[in-house]
Amino acid sequence: MFALRIIILITLIVPLNYKLCSCQCARAEYEIHKQCCPMCAPGNRVHWHCTDDTSTTCVPCPSLTFTDEPNGLTECFPCTVCDASRGLRVNKVCTRSSDTVCGPLERFYCIEKKKDCCTLAVQHSECSPGQYIKQAGTGSTDTVCAECTGDTYSNGSFSSCLPHTKCEALGFTETNPGTHSSDTKCGNPSTAVAIVASSIIVALIIILVIFFFIFKHIRKKKQSKSSGKCYSVIFSMRSIVVFFYNGIFYENSTINSGWVTFIIIHIHYILLHLNRFIIIINVDYSCAA
Repeated sequence: MFALRIIILITLIVPLNYKLCSCQCARAEYEIHKQCCPMCAPGNRVHWHCTDDTSTTCVPCPSLTFTDEPNGLTECFPCTVCDASRGLRVNKVCTRSSDTVCGPLERFYCIEKKKDCCTLAVQHSECSPGQYIKQAGTGSTDTVCAECTGDTYSNGSFSSCLPHTKCEALGFTETNPGTHSSDTKCGNPSTAVAIVASSIIVALIIILVIFFFIFKHIRKKKQSKSSGKCYSVIFSMRSIVVFFYNGIFYENSTINSGWVTFIIIHIHYILLHLNRFIIIINVDYSCAA
């Protein structure tokens, strides 16, 4: 009786062990129909499974499909599509042995990844007015913004805050003060410059009037002595103009002296020609005498 039980137990265990052993395929094999077949290489798929007499028949993956590992698949995987609506673009094109590698679009950064492939990207943050770009965004990090401080400003697109414009230094008046998000706004030239310009024009008119009366006096007297006096008066006026410019415009840094210098130079030029004109008149009348 005991021997019979042993025989029955052996009869049940042996087929079970055979079945387990038959399912243990090698690492480079796959099981199909209780048989181990050699796998196909990456970039290929199974066309015919192996038999007792033949090995596995493999064929290359068709276009837009791939297999990236040794396999026993009868169909290749479809290539991933980089969807622009998810902020993606193609970084590496799909091949028979590797999938498409997606990356973020320009000015986007990746927030979800699968292996080396980005699966979702969002746009870089934009800095607000009053902030500057402390660190530009990359394909994996967002933009870092920082606040402007002191007498500086930024519209949000600057890599550093800029100093406010000094209107007085340019000869203008400040109409709107600068803020951290906008520059100072400048208006018309300052009152001081307007007053000086008016004074120069008046002085020029006076000089022309004096010259007119002196010229009449020369014609009337027809004497070289009078002409000499005219020359002295004009020369003195030239000296006054030069002194006026050096004493006021050159030392006053708040006045934009560019166009004022232009006026002064032309007044000096006029007076210089008046001197020459007086000398010519003096010579003519001396000869006539």
